[in-house]
Amino acid sequence: MRHQKTGRKLGRNSSHRNAMFRNMVTSLFRHQQIETTDAKAKEVRGLVEKMLTLAKRGDLHARRQALAYMQDKDVTHRLFDELQEKYHDRQGGYVRILKKGIRKGDGAPTSIIQLVHGVKEVKKTKEKAKAENKPAKEAKTDV
Repeated sequence: MRHQKTGRKLGRNSSHRNAMFRNMVTSLFRHQQIETTDAKAKEVRGLVEKMLTLAKRGDLHARRQALAYMQDKDVTHRLFDELQEKYHDRQGGYVRILKKGIRKGDGAPTSIIQLVHGVKEVKKTKEKAKAENKPAKEAKTDV
């Protein structure tokens, strides 16, 4: 029984799985988005958010922890220099997973995992939406 066992095995042993996740995290920060299966995307999301949280902390210890996990030193430096500023005010939710469809070869459900940009999306209230959709009254002209 798998009581208290978290995470997906993904048909790999632990060293292969950890290496794959490290490569995926590095690739995601390098390219801003990657295409993978749904299960891998859901697993890698937590790791990416942890790396961005380390970048937001920004101290030397956090930088060394990120360098120990990620594969490319240049990508890690970019994470701490550029991406830290984008996500400074955001409190979580740095990653978006978009369902893409079914892979033709084996029928696996695929997704696109991408970094959400630092701009917060503002939702319109119902009153504002109604006011914007209501046509303006035409002015009467006296002729």
